Amino acid sequence: MIESSRLSERSVEIDERIATYKGVWVFIETDCGHTNPVSWELIGEGRKLADTLGVEVWGVILSAPGDVNYDVAKDAFSYGADGVYLIEDEILGDYRTVPYTKGLTYLVNKYKPEILLLGATILGRDLAGAVATTLTTGLTADCTGLRIDVESNSMAATRPTFGGSLLCTIHTLKARPQMATVRPRVMEMPIKKNNRTGQIVNVNLGMKEEDIITKVVDYIRGQDQIQLAFSDFIVSGGRGLGKIENFRLINELATVLGAEVGGSLPLVQAGWIDSERQIGQTGKTVRPKLYIAVGISGAIQHRVGIDGANCIVAINSDPNAPIFDFAHYGIVGDAIKIMPSLTEAFRNRINQIVV
Repeated sequence: MIESSRLSERSVEIDERIATYKGVWVFIETDCGHTNPVSWELIGEGRKLADTLGVEVWGVILSAPGDVNYDVAKDAFSYGADGVYLIEDEILGDYRTVPYTKGLTYLVNKYKPEILLLGATILGRDLAGAVATTLTTGLTADCTGLRIDVESNSMAATRPTFGGSLLCTIHTLKARPQMATVRPRVMEMPIKKNNRTGQIVNVNLGMKEEDIITKVVDYIRGQDQIQLAFSDFIVSGGRGLGKIENFRLINELATVLGAEVGGSLPLVQAGWIDSERQIGQTGKTVRPKLYIAVGISGAIQHRVGIDGANCIVAINSDPNAPIFDFAHYGIVGDAIKIMPSLTEAFRNRINQIVV
């Protein structure tokens, strides 16, 4: 009886502490004055969560001093934020785990948000893990869906699991904030409303350079020419193409359409395409206007990467392929025979329009 009473008291204590956390926050990722679009996607998603909970949405900016930070804050308001916490310090000029973690955890401990969202970028994944560990709270990574469970008043974070064969929904019930990372292009970009305004709260970091072990020796920016995540047209191939020589059919159609080229995980594993062109759970998430999938079965691992496409056209010889369950248009047949005719039809149609 005594032990049961202690457990009950502990449960009440946890519930009372959780009740002090209010609001939805989004970490706004910036680099050299540019904002990663996933931040605005998360502001839009955070707005939906906040409206359900009846709370506010706040953005968090950690950066070196500069007027551009206030421009970013104005953009945050335009996309749906009610306010922005801004920490400016020269130490934050280049990303390092320690100062960014200290800044974000300090803000969380001081202002107590119930939900904290970050983009599942290289920076966001590193920062989210460090912050969640420091705060001893839960973190759901690479989410494909977020909603508020009205019954428990908690965030239900959905993500693929068991190698992508299943989707699971995770709740953080006994800790705050509830944290999640979401890959770019999974959530819809919100409509920008330039007449919206909000509050900016400036906060000091309180760190010295000598407090940080890691030092930035040099910064080498990658020359990534592949823009799958932001392409309007994508032609993607799978192992149904049979052999690597047939992948030229994907390249030929992509050239005619002015599209990017993508592929499924098996093609990366076989060495047909670079990993930067992989689409799916362990690759890129895309939201093109047109996605043409050639010889791709459409297992859930691939589906989670293309669910946001406006129009999906599937070509597969197997009429029972899972991709036909969610494709907008399907062609059952031998892709090796269909692709040349399809490419020629597109070429002729485009030429007619140009003329």
